Amino acid sequence: MLSNEALRALLEQRKQLKNQVSPGEWQARVELAACYRLIAHFRMTDWIYNHISARLPDSHEHYLINPFGLLYEEVSASSLVKVDVHGKLAEDVALEVNPAAFVIHGAIHQARPDVGCVLHTHSAAGVAVAAQEQGLLPISQHAFKVYDHVAYHDFEGIALDTDEQQRLVADIGDKDVLILRNHGLLTMGETVAKAFELMFFLERACQIQIAALAGGSAVIRPSQAVCNRTMEQFAGDDSYVQGRDWQALLRLLDRIDPSYRD
Repeated sequence: MLSNEALRALLEQRKQLKNQVSPGEWQARVELAACYRLIAHFRMTDWIYNHISARLPDSHEHYLINPFGLLYEEVSASSLVKVDVHGKLAEDVALEVNPAAFVIHGAIHQARPDVGCVLHTHSAAGVAVAAQEQGLLPISQHAFKVYDHVAYHDFEGIALDTDEQQRLVADIGDKDVLILRNHGLLTMGETVAKAFELMFFLERACQIQIAALAGGSAVIRPSQAVCNRTMEQFAGDDSYVQGRDWQALLRLLDRIDPSYRD
């Protein structure tokens, strides 16, 4: 393990990486680093744990992920490390990757070539809903953004066993939202922006559900017809939004601390 001084020196040295990688890889690094900072900003972190990964645009066999030991608010474009789908570092650098990242992220990137980003959290509201027998309830507008995208995977302990990968992928199927029972939340997207959007709505839906159930009275469920209509409305939302939300979030980060771009 590197000392704090050695780690700071190494991260400073890695800022030269921008001139050593392709423009496509650098852009992927900036987008992923932004996602880490946004997860920190919206208080969905779990210290140095959890992971967000992004497939490299010019290599389906490699993805970017956070080095183990950095807080999300410390992650920048150059600090992200490149690993292969088997979880091995693909660059010569004195940084490490949490092995739990490989079991989940490596399995999904290998099985789902349509997925460009995988985002996993352990938020209090997310784990609380993951521990409820009924799972995510269709009781808020936020829930309808993700409700028909959700799959479930039963808890098997800390994700360190590669045997779990096959069961994890089978449970996901073609969905892009996964509630890991008694564990947390996971979203997938073709882009980093899409994975973050799904996670934000999923997290907010979980927060609303926990608050509503804590009120002590029965919650109101819209009719199935209204549920279906709302999900259809959200499905066509992207053509109208056209990435304005992600651009707004990047402006927010640039005002707070633009060092994620380093």
